[in-house]
Amino acid sequence: MNNNLELNVPKSLRLHIGIFGRTNVGKSTLINYISGQDTSIVSSVAGTTTDSVYKSMELSPLGPVTLIDTAGIDDISNLSKERIARTTKIFDLTDVAIIVLTPNIWTDYEQNIIKQLNDKKTPFLFIINNYKKVKLEAKFIKQISKYTFIETELLQEKNYRDKFLSTLKQNLLSVIPEEVLNLQPLTNNIIKQFQTVVMVVPIDLGAPKGRLILPQVQMIRACLDINAIVIITKETELKQVLDKLKTKPDIVICDSQVVKKVLDIIPKDVLFTTFSIIFSSNKSDFKTMLEGIKAINNLKPENKILIAEACSHHASKDDIGRVKIPKLLSKYLGFDINFDVSSGMDYPKNMEQYSLIIHCGGCMINKKQMISRLNYATEKKVPITNYGMVISFINNTLDRVTEPFIKNL
Repeated sequence: MNNNLELNVPKSLRLHIGIFGRTNVGKSTLINYISGQDTSIVSSVAGTTTDSVYKSMELSPLGPVTLIDTAGIDDISNLSKERIARTTKIFDLTDVAIIVLTPNIWTDYEQNIIKQLNDKKTPFLFIINNYKKVKLEAKFIKQISKYTFIETELLQEKNYRDKFLSTLKQNLLSVIPEEVLNLQPLTNNIIKQFQTVVMVVPIDLGAPKGRLILPQVQMIRACLDINAIVIITKETELKQVLDKLKTKPDIVICDSQVVKKVLDIIPKDVLFTTFSIIFSSNKSDFKTMLEGIKAINNLKPENKILIAEACSHHASKDDIGRVKIPKLLSKYLGFDINFDVSSGMDYPKNMEQYSLIIHCGGCMINKKQMISRLNYATEKKVPITNYGMVISFINNTLDRVTEPFIKNL
């Protein structure tokens, strides 16, 4: 496998391995040992890791992974509350966790990590960093024996490291559920091998100069991976493209912003959806997102809507989440309504104030994090849907763009 290509795999498509533990147990040493690089700063001073550090690499046979080095959960520095809070958020995006232990030390901190991982249904294993070759006490062995664990000295000899990595990968494979390892491709259930896919990609102010946006790139790659035939065009040339094809395409996928224009052009018997709808099916719970649409018709002028962006970006003057969707919704409702915008990993603390969350497609985060965000909204009893569904609903095309997925629910 070409490692250079694997390093170009977006974080959102990688297995996320969170490394947790108390301060100074060797978390940073471990991530450097696994990666073979000085990714994290190592020091005898407790609390050296002040924020989470991410390292992307290829870890065969697991494939492309992202290692996350976190701050210690027993940090007592002046910034401890902020550091621990940031570490806690990593639980939301961790697919599998490694908990690093000091020999013979088992405290409430370790128990708390286990509880949080169990609450998130996240598999985990322990690594005992025994570089001092301390004899393990019977009480400690009894406490740890119910879990998967590896005892290591993290020696630098090549044979030792190779044997450790082999053992680590075998144990990771033994604790990770198959459905986590076998991430469903974006083409799952809607596009088959050798089918013809027409992708309609508008070039507007939101498109980066000289490049396509990430969801479009990911969808192109997913189609190529299954040997589908991909034709890319702008909405202004779509009719010409369809006229030149000898047979109808199997599916047309477009950007949500041109859904109405595209629907007026394509034949009624051709499957049709949007990039955003595909991501809502692939990365979250499709039923929950679709159910969230119903909240739109119950909105009142005094209500508030949260536009939730999974990444931080510089908004253009026609930004889809901050500009276009608020305008479309206000016009549809017949009155102005209050919108807040949340960017990045954090939701606002007072979620109960919102009557609806409209989430982006989530191309920059993994499925675990997207599901965590969706579950949090559900816990707070706030309806949640996504950009593509809202735009299609307003354009009265929701039934058509969700058709490829409804049959698989």
